[in-house]
Amino acid sequence: MTAATNRADAGASELIRRILAESPLKAAGFIVTIYGDVVEPRGGIAWIGNLIETCADVGISETLVRTAVSRLVAAGQLCGERQGRRSYYRLSRSAGSEFAAAARVLFGTPEEGSWQFVHVFGPSVEEAMQTLKRKGHARIAYRLAVGPERRSAEAIPGLVFRADAPLDHDALQAFALENWDLAAHARAYETFLEQFGSMSDPAEAVGISPATALIIRLLLVHRFRTVHLHDPRLPSAALPGDWPGKAARQLFSQVYRRFSPAADAFIARTFLTASGPLPASTPTTNRRLETLTSEAG
Repeated sequence: MTAATNRADAGASELIRRILAESPLKAAGFIVTIYGDVVEPRGGIAWIGNLIETCADVGISETLVRTAVSRLVAAGQLCGERQGRRSYYRLSRSAGSEFAAAARVLFGTPEEGSWQFVHVFGPSVEEAMQTLKRKGHARIAYRLAVGPERRSAEAIPGLVFRADAPLDHDALQAFALENWDLAAHARAYETFLEQFGSMSDPAEAVGISPATALIIRLLLVHRFRTVHLHDPRLPSAALPGDWPGKAARQLFSQVYRRFSPAADAFIARTFLTASGPLPASTPTTNRRLETLTSEAG
């Protein structure tokens, strides 16, 4: 981890150490976060040296980074390029689509859609049910699942029946508690709030170095992505009034915006492609910040 350069950095470094102790990182997962937050919205290609340097700041060795990158290449998520003695890695087309879908969930306006029932047909029932579970659906019969209707590039594996939202919110919430493990998702959001809650104080960001600002933002995105993408993200009427996901989303938006100026300036100074440095901002990064700002307003 980079040595603290001032009192603010020392406090931030202690926070980083605590988060890493509570939620240990895997190299491949953190590299995915770097691509999603830093690289993908700036063209999708990065020098492996930048990946190594950034991962070193969270205790991930160069050997683990190179092994993880090789596995991501083998999995079809990254494509390698060489320019002289330097290796660069670009997102594959399929991975770019996956990253864009995840970015819409993390940085887009939260969807408050309706409901749908899905009747699974064909022999691969269990495989289809796993796909539906990843989309936030709950199985209520052997071939029948129910869940929130939302935009998705991935095909729904079955016959889809649209459903009106129930008017009895108490009954809907009881149904949600019975069919989704909301308690586990609530605990995950509460842990996120505990880990990053101190960063809600603007004074905590004063004096933090740009390098540390980037690491805090990457950890923020990594933890929120892990929690939020696993959440079925049910319509608000199905959730308890004190649902911690709402506060977690607000904290994510607040802290992300607070650390972005310094983090983005650091990216522009240090992250390289074969054609030059990555830009501090792009239309995509600007849209992300604008959406998060509009949510706060």
